[in-house]
Amino acid sequence: MKRIFFAVFFPLLTASHGEAAIAARPNILFCVSDDQSFPHAGAYGCTWVRTPAFDRVAREGLLFARAYTPNAKCAPSRACILTGRNSWQLEDAANHGGYFPAKFKTFVEALGAHGYHTGFTGKGWGPGEPGKVDGAPRLLTGRAYSSLRAAPPTAEISPLDYAANFEQFLRERPAGQPFFFWYGGNEPHRRYAAGSGARLGGKSPEQIERVPSVWPDTAAVRNDLLDYAFEIEHFDRHLGRMLAALAAAGELEHTLVVVTSDNGMPFPRAKGTAYELSNHLPLAIRWSGGIARPGRIVGDYVSFVDFAPTFLEAAGVPTDTAGMAPIAGRTLGPLFRDAEAPAAVARAGRDHVLVGQERHDVGRPRDEGYPVRGIFRDDFLYLHNFEPTRWPMCDPITGYLNTDGSPTKSLILAQNRLGVNRALWALNFGRRPAEELYDLRADRDCVVNLAADAANAGRRAAMRRQLFEELAAQKDPRMAGQGAVFDHYPHASYAGFYERFMRGEKKPTPWVEATDYEKPGFDPELPPGEKPLR
Repeated sequence: MKRIFFAVFFPLLTASHGEAAIAARPNILFCVSDDQSFPHAGAYGCTWVRTPAFDRVAREGLLFARAYTPNAKCAPSRACILTGRNSWQLEDAANHGGYFPAKFKTFVEALGAHGYHTGFTGKGWGPGEPGKVDGAPRLLTGRAYSSLRAAPPTAEISPLDYAANFEQFLRERPAGQPFFFWYGGNEPHRRYAAGSGARLGGKSPEQIERVPSVWPDTAAVRNDLLDYAFEIEHFDRHLGRMLAALAAAGELEHTLVVVTSDNGMPFPRAKGTAYELSNHLPLAIRWSGGIARPGRIVGDYVSFVDFAPTFLEAAGVPTDTAGMAPIAGRTLGPLFRDAEAPAAVARAGRDHVLVGQERHDVGRPRDEGYPVRGIFRDDFLYLHNFEPTRWPMCDPITGYLNTDGSPTKSLILAQNRLGVNRALWALNFGRRPAEELYDLRADRDCVVNLAADAANAGRRAAMRRQLFEELAAQKDPRMAGQGAVFDHYPHASYAGFYERFMRGEKKPTPWVEATDYEKPGFDPELPPGEKPLR
């Protein structure tokens, strides 16, 4: 397959062609927003988020219907992208805010070592410590281009002029050298300017066709969604400017453009969990020289671990000479070329993806995480929660730190304290059973757990068996009874948070609201005067 790919797309990649061979390799522009769920882009039919640049990439390339991150939190998701390995194969990089192991070379470092001009703007890998090389921080995503700024639409949006920084990167590129550039927008990561979607974006709450059933359908929640949409549109405007810059430089037709996000939207039961809203992400890819019959919709399941081998193959860098640890993903090249595949069909070999998580944010005793593994297949989701007695979104007394602060989160917590909409609190913040099974065709919000349903017992058992067999083959420590190792990796900036908090130390946690912290003695599972939900 690799020989065929090179023969079709890289006829100049021979030792005798020298600089011409290097020039024949495509440029790569990788664009990743921060916290955007599928299907919040115009190309997917979403009417209250306007994304003309994303839609153009999809129209002139491929639109993916089933793209998933293995781990729905910023740092571990980006580590999967960079290494082509699932998070349970990445030691400390499985955790959020940890230390990136020196043993795992990134594909950006590999491309840089094989003649690519590399750089990034905005957010690369993080949060966490990337380590050092020769006394300087590792450049996991290339050299930073983040000095140019412009007045943002709101004070909560980054002042970085992402597109202008990309143009500077292009100007500094040595003549004839292919490039890789990572556009890491900080949007739509929270915080948001309240009311910006309506006030500045010209949106109205009535435009939202449906509020997910796991949240209250109120004006506050709808406006929270509109503010989220406004920030997605900011990211998309800079993407549009980058496409225009490539066209002006005569490079657009020679550039592989990938647009996606790192994890799902920063709302309860989304980012930081392993459900549909958290792991299912937008993805569009444009490549004039490498995609047959543009405009297609791809129904195959693809994982973020597939990006690294795709980029290496496109660049003509064999994985066995890239200097990287063994890659779990597979190149998307065959999907680029197979113009006859039915749009909605997930073909054999591309009929499932694995997901999971370990420690995201701190906030539990001994910095423990919430270990989960799961499998998406046939539009069903099976999840296995290894420690169901732990609080999934971190302890209530420490503010449910694994759910970003928001008007939506604040409303759900406030209602539960009054004994109102307690079932919504349980879905978003309550403890979970060991096994979960959801039919995404009828229940994309993952509300009705079918794990105990006799009619689905065979499906649950088969999905669990396949999940565990593949995890064992990938040497997941959880499958060998050694999963506690993930809890023992140190946190780079918040180690021992729970114990320090209980002693009275108050380290700032700006990603949540002060009101997110439950008061000592309050039992959120049993508000005063209420009966247990179970």
